[in-house]
Amino acid sequence: MKMQNTETPSKKPIIIIALVTAACLVGDSMLYVCLPTHWQEAGLSSLWQIGVILSVNRLVRLPLNPVVGFCYTKISIRTGMLVSIVLAALTTAGYGLAVSYLFFIFLRCLWGLAWSFLRLGAYFTIVDYSDDSNRGHNMGLFNGLYRLGSLFGMLLGGFLADLYGLRFVGLLFGGLSLCAFPVVFWYVKTGARSELEKTAGPGTEASASSFSLWEHKKLWLLLAAGAGYALLYQGLWNSTLSYLIQLHEPAGLNLWSFCLAAASLGGVLQALRWAWEPWLAPFIGHLTDGPGGRYNLLIAAGFTAAAGNLGLTLSLPAVLWFGLILVLQLCASANETTMDAVAADAAAACSAKITVMTSYSLLVDLGAAVGPLLAYWGNQYLHPYASCYGAAAIFLCLAIYFCQLEKGRCRTK
Repeated sequence: MKMQNTETPSKKPIIIIALVTAACLVGDSMLYVCLPTHWQEAGLSSLWQIGVILSVNRLVRLPLNPVVGFCYTKISIRTGMLVSIVLAALTTAGYGLAVSYLFFIFLRCLWGLAWSFLRLGAYFTIVDYSDDSNRGHNMGLFNGLYRLGSLFGMLLGGFLADLYGLRFVGLLFGGLSLCAFPVVFWYVKTGARSELEKTAGPGTEASASSFSLWEHKKLWLLLAAGAGYALLYQGLWNSTLSYLIQLHEPAGLNLWSFCLAAASLGGVLQALRWAWEPWLAPFIGHLTDGPGGRYNLLIAAGFTAAAGNLGLTLSLPAVLWFGLILVLQLCASANETTMDAVAADAAAACSAKITVMTSYSLLVDLGAAVGPLLAYWGNQYLHPYASCYGAAAIFLCLAIYFCQLEKGRCRTK
């Protein structure tokens, strides 16, 4: 489906939904840097419970994603966004009130439903308003803007939790998420369903209904690579960064006259990525829209990330060790934005666009859910740096896989 070439109208819906997503994401992002160091304040009794709490929201999305995808064939993007904002505000405020493991599990399940509505609504909007010339750029634009929520959540959340505690931060960020409600109510149209459904002709509709992802092995493997990146970045990396900092710098890091604890340092380092994402992610996406394609960047970033994770296990000086963290953050921006664009390419080339993007979302959630569980289990029972060794191996496998795809792409030119 060819989209209009007018630049401003094509970007406006993506920008609005990205900023709404950012407002809803602050509480979830705050939890990733605060819970590994404030888990006793939250009423937890063991380190492994952190991994479960940070994973369960993804696990519940595995059955929820197909349901939410079906809902978007019946309701508007606006309705889905309003539902997600209310759920996000309630769960984020609940993080400040939760004093038990089971309460956190319940709240994370609610957040899983909220995120399914947020992300699928965004994916469908991007595929609606993009074509082959700007799909990577638009995916990067969304990724960059919505991660402003992670910027504020991780940076301010880490500092405020160290100063005032988890309860204060949860209630404050819950109110911030609720501020997105009037934005959606006023600026997102009530028009019916996704354009992907409205513009489908009779032949296309029949083809989409009979589509089975399992019958397309190459497509399934391509989308499954997204699960690998989600395991590494959304699951393992986000949930263990504060832990790794505490392991390498147990006394904190002295900067000038300040001593920053692990949660604050984790928030700063994660926030640096979210700070450069609004301009770097669209640039990366635009770069891969060109004739060089997307696979070469995935290959280069994959090999670099494999080496970087091995470097984190070494007893390096603090300057070099934190420099490796920044290199890995750059690799994360390149890999995640490019992989999302690859998935959108696959959906745009297929008759069953909603099925493909819903399946991709489900696989991403599966990888993101497994990440914290594997990381904290391995770090506790195998080796303190087990998550780094495992990440290096997976990055290497993904880079080799895309090397094979790139060779096949070159042969077919």
